[in-house]
Amino acid sequence: MRRLRHLTGQHRTASINRLLGAVLAFNAGAINAGGFLVVHMYTSHMTGFASLLADNLVLGNMRLVLGAIGALLAFTFGAAFTAIQVNWARQHGLRSEYALPLLVEALLLLLFGLMGATLNRQTPFAVPLTVLVLSFTMGLQNALVSKVSSSQIRTTHMTGIVTDIGIELGKLFYWNRIEGPFESRVRANRIKLRLLCILLGAFVAGGIVGAAGFKYVGFIWVVPLALLLLALCLPPLYSDLLRTFRRKLLRQGT
Repeated sequence: MRRLRHLTGQHRTASINRLLGAVLAFNAGAINAGGFLVVHMYTSHMTGFASLLADNLVLGNMRLVLGAIGALLAFTFGAAFTAIQVNWARQHGLRSEYALPLLVEALLLLLFGLMGATLNRQTPFAVPLTVLVLSFTMGLQNALVSKVSSSQIRTTHMTGIVTDIGIELGKLFYWNRIEGPFESRVRANRIKLRLLCILLGAFVAGGIVGAAGFKYVGFIWVVPLALLLLALCLPPLYSDLLRTFRRKLLRQGT
């Protein structure tokens, strides 16, 4: 429980980053799979939307082109919003630099869970508002984990994860010649391989839970996910609020 309280704190360790990555990979898998049942689009990664944009530019289907542009822009703005929040918090000496983006994500998911049906209206980008909200949220989350882990962990798309798993497995099963020097031997990074498998497993598990949640419960099932993220970001936010309050008291005392 102590580690959970420090997941979004200012001071980072490899184990805390791994745990946060697993939690957010589960969250991304759940939102991605569940969102597909609602809007029939995967919103946690942009590969499909980039291909959709290219294909329909050639086919002349401008409605789908606009939809792809909307999702790509929303994801990009979500990532940019995280960068702005993190850098602003750092410049102001806040301990909640990583908690602030997660707070926004939690609030957006809470809004989605409570008002999901009303968010299904069309936008100028020819896709439901739900797609833009979820794409923004996933861009925000992916940038957050990237900032936290110095770009070592990704949680919203699995292509790179699966590729790296394959690379490490290739190293693991590579037959080194006995007479070769020790320094030249091919060795797998078992710690990295374990992390990659955890992230992939968490994403798949989240997808199963998300699909089942949307199928049998509906939009409201997102609320527990939002509350979990909210709980994770509260400790550093509370710490900053407490420090601000103490500073005001000291100023008033002088």
